[in-house]
Amino acid sequence: MTVEMREGYEGTGPGAITPDGCAVELYTRLPVGGEPDVIASAVPGGAHILELGSGVGRVTHALLERGFTVTAVDESAEMLARVRGARTICGPIEKLDLGEKFDVVMLASFLVHTGDIEVRRGLLRTCARHVAKGGCVLIQREGEEYHSDVPRERVDPSGFTVRIASDEPVGDGVRSVRAEYVFPDAVWTQTFLSRPLTQEQFEQALAEAGLAVDTYLTPDRIWVRAIPVA
Repeated sequence: MTVEMREGYEGTGPGAITPDGCAVELYTRLPVGGEPDVIASAVPGGAHILELGSGVGRVTHALLERGFTVTAVDESAEMLARVRGARTICGPIEKLDLGEKFDVVMLASFLVHTGDIEVRRGLLRTCARHVAKGGCVLIQREGEEYHSDVPRERVDPSGFTVRIASDEPVGDGVRSVRAEYVFPDAVWTQTFLSRPLTQEQFEQALAEAGLAVDTYLTPDRIWVRAIPVA
C-alpha cells in the first residue's frame, strides 16, 4: 500500500512508514518512558483519556494498566492495529470531531510543534473541542535545548542508540530534524519538520484555541496541563 507522506517528512527502514515518517516496527520496539507516571499524577484516577497520536500504544497500554479508559486516535491504521484494549479511531487529528467530551485530552509526542501553523491550530482546536467542562488537556512540549544540542545521541539500556543527527532551518521559523534509531539488526531514520515555540508563543497558541496553562507538570516545562477558558 502506498502512503502519501506529509510534505517535509520522510522515513526509512524496515516495515510500514506512516505519513509523518514514523516506522511502525520501530515504535513496537521502543520502551515507554516516564510519560505514564507524569500523566497519572496529573489527572483523576480512572479518567477517560482521548489520546491524540497514540501510535502503536506504548503509552496507551501503560495507561490501561493503571486503570484509565483510553480512546486512541492516530492517522495510521498500521499503528492502530498494534493497540490492544482501547477503542481506536483512525484519521487526521487536526480534523477530528467525535461529538464527545473527555475527562482528559492528551497531545503528546511534541505534536504541538508541527511545522504547519494551520495544522497546529487544528490540533489545539481538536483538544479544546473534546475536553469536558472541568477536564484538562495534557501537552508535551520540546525541551529548551532540543534544537541547540545537536548532534546528540543516547544509548538506551535496552541496547539501541537514538541520535538526533541534524537540525537545519528551512525557512519561516521551521526546522528540519533528522533522527536515527540504530538497533543491532536494523536502522530506522525519520526526517520531520518542527516549529520551535517559546513559552510565550506556546501560551499564545493555546489562548487562540480557547485554552490556558493550568500548570507546568515537570521542572523542564515539557509536560503541561491546560484547561479550557470560558
